[in-house]
Amino acid sequence: MEYSIRELSRMAGVSARTLRYYDEIGLLKPLYISDAGYRYYGEKELELLQQILFYRERDFDLKSIQKILHQDSFDVMNALEEHLLELENRRRQVDLLIHTVKQTIRSMKGECVMSDKEKFQAFKEKIVKENEEKYGTEVRERFGDEQMDASNRKILNMSEAEYESFQNLGAEINERLEECVRTGASIESEEAKEIVRLHRKWLCQTWKQYSANAHKALAQSYTQDKRFLEYYDKNVLGCGELLKQAVDFWADKI
Repeated sequence: MEYSIRELSRMAGVSARTLRYYDEIGLLKPLYISDAGYRYYGEKELELLQQILFYRERDFDLKSIQKILHQDSFDVMNALEEHLLELENRRRQVDLLIHTVKQTIRSMKGECVMSDKEKFQAFKEKIVKENEEKYGTEVRERFGDEQMDASNRKILNMSEAEYESFQNLGAEINERLEECVRTGASIESEEAKEIVRLHRKWLCQTWKQYSANAHKALAQSYTQDKRFLEYYDKNVLGCGELLKQAVDFWADKI
């Protein structure tokens, strides 16, 4: 069956303008364009549009989606199974958050006793899940499964105070990095040294064992891996590079 751009727009909940844009960038080409200039879409195009929407729901950008969909090895069934796994993981996380909220309400009403660990378990599990998805493969290849598994366990076993310290320390490091970049601070400065010291302290809250070489190897990946770089450079460009250079200079000296 074939659909006009207007019919597909209504059926899929995607504006005609968006569909035309997808055509312009080569993400989703119509089956054909009529002599009058109208776009028409067939079953294959509908299948691809569904995949695009699934990936958008998973927060993939259009450039990444285009790369995935148009590679020779792309398989729809494998993609659907991947979507299903991701959505089920999201549902488990949401269910855990809902349970945490309900338990907190019950504890505030005096209907149950909720430990400090239970109050923050959902958030810690979210951190572990996101770290595994974003960096798990690289970390396991570079440092081994034991290091990654130990790090995950330490996060999950954090007390309320430890979890708060972990979060606050990470935020402080980012703020100091941004200020250093803005002011043009040298990597040999005392402020850069303090950032490395804080970064080491932050790592030790999750690492099984610290070493300067591992610290430098990790910092090296901050500029080599786009995901790490985007995290540190999200507000001020150059933070990831500064951290990498500062760790390389100071890790053996503190």
